[in-house]
Amino acid sequence: MEAGFLTFILASSFSVYSSHTGITDWHDVVVAREETSTTLVCTDATVRGAVSINWMAKTIGADEWQLVLSANNKKEFSGGASKSSMRLTDSNFQDTGVFSLLFVPKMQDGGLYSCLIKQEGRKLKERIILLAILTVTVEPAAPVSQYSTLQLIARVTPDFAVAEITWEAPGGMSMKSEKQPLRGTVAKLPQVQTSDSGTYTCRVHPSGNCSTRFFAFNVDVTVDANNVASFTNITHGTIISTATQAHTSFTLTCHGVQGDYVLLYWRHPDVRKQSNLSLVYQYDRWRGSSPTTKQSKRFQLAGPPYNAEAGSFAFLFTPGLKDSGLYICEVFLNDYAYSQRTLLSIMKVKTSLSPSKLELECLYKERSQVQRAHWNYQDKSRKLRQLSKGPGSIVTVLPMPITSDTAGNYTCTLQLTNGQTVGATQAVTMQKESVGVTAHSLSPSLSALLLLVPLVAATVCVLLWKQKHISDRGIEQSLSVHSGEAENIYENPESVRQAPLEGSIYMDLKPRGEDDVYKELERCHIHSVPSCSRE
Repeated sequence: MEAGFLTFILASSFSVYSSHTGITDWHDVVVAREETSTTLVCTDATVRGAVSINWMAKTIGADEWQLVLSANNKKEFSGGASKSSMRLTDSNFQDTGVFSLLFVPKMQDGGLYSCLIKQEGRKLKERIILLAILTVTVEPAAPVSQYSTLQLIARVTPDFAVAEITWEAPGGMSMKSEKQPLRGTVAKLPQVQTSDSGTYTCRVHPSGNCSTRFFAFNVDVTVDANNVASFTNITHGTIISTATQAHTSFTLTCHGVQGDYVLLYWRHPDVRKQSNLSLVYQYDRWRGSSPTTKQSKRFQLAGPPYNAEAGSFAFLFTPGLKDSGLYICEVFLNDYAYSQRTLLSIMKVKTSLSPSKLELECLYKERSQVQRAHWNYQDKSRKLRQLSKGPGSIVTVLPMPITSDTAGNYTCTLQLTNGQTVGATQAVTMQKESVGVTAHSLSPSLSALLLLVPLVAATVCVLLWKQKHISDRGIEQSLSVHSGEAENIYENPESVRQAPLEGSIYMDLKPRGEDDVYKELERCHIHSVPSCSRE
């Protein structure tokens, strides 16, 4: 909307100006720096003899042409619009055909100038020149202190005479610039150092008819190596106290001023010493630079509604628990600083599973602003037993196995001293897998049970070996453990031997005499294999 408004003003000014002058075009444009000697060129090599020259001007806001200077082969005199510095560059113009006008203009001298050549009262030639006056301002005034913000400001009057103004740094490198209302085209260098000293160039590109593609003007800048800027004008915003869950996107906001560059500092959580601040991110929108460090990789400049290139700053990052603490965002505009502090607490839910219990632990840092931390079950009427493992920890324990009475949502809530609350919910279910919790079967595995079988067999062998007397009567004994329904293996032992084992372990002992018992044991294979076959 501002651009449209400015366009309307410029168009209106040009329309009014053109209606006053009675013309809508000019033959040439000259851009001159204020208080600098300037020549308006007007030549005609074909004109010789008794000729006269009339220079007239119609400055911005004037209604009529005014005589500046008139001369012929006999005399020269000044008109009402003449300046003390005005003169013809060649007094012998009748012979050379050079009718150029030389003077030192001021800002108010910008406008249209007419070079009218006559001979014996007859018009031979008229040339209209649009004179635009350039004003260049350097802030702060020389010598420039280190770490201050260098401002190079260029303004042209009338502004419709110019299509574009650009700035170049020493060495010819293009600089970012912006056209600002009432100021002109501004280029800045924040945090200047002695290496920024040198000659800067302002290039003015005229609009309309012009014999010159651009006009270049040099500006010398010296940075004082012995003087360092101090920022005493600091505006502090109201501190922001907030909290968030770990590993979720969070926006760190800065002061709303449109700044030149931004510095982001961080203090570790639960530390009181201000000296522990560390610079974690910096961005200069004029130089387009953002030094990359290990810490800065965690952050990125936020997009809409923010715009870092235009000076509206905020940061996005996904913090972990250890990223809690104090963040200070300092925005600098010229020699003013705007500080915004954010005290950030981060919370995280951790689960720990054992055969007898499921432990839900809520961890949080930057405890200084946490008034209370507690666990709640989805059924508010049920009270949970809670304990702490230390500062920044609150734990609730669920007995295993999880039942329909204990399954559900468990929420850890942080209440800050400013009344804000932030919660993290952990879902616990009876399935093998739950949100954040994996409940494994607690029964021993079959492989573990099989490892015990050789020990059992060895024990039986020892007992039999120590036995002093074995009854002559045949012993038929069978030990069988099945995962399903029990079977009588004595009815058809052969079918048992041939059938595949499915979680079953057995020993088939059928001795016929005292010696046969030991022979049968020696031939038995007891680790998940069929029983010994009969002789």
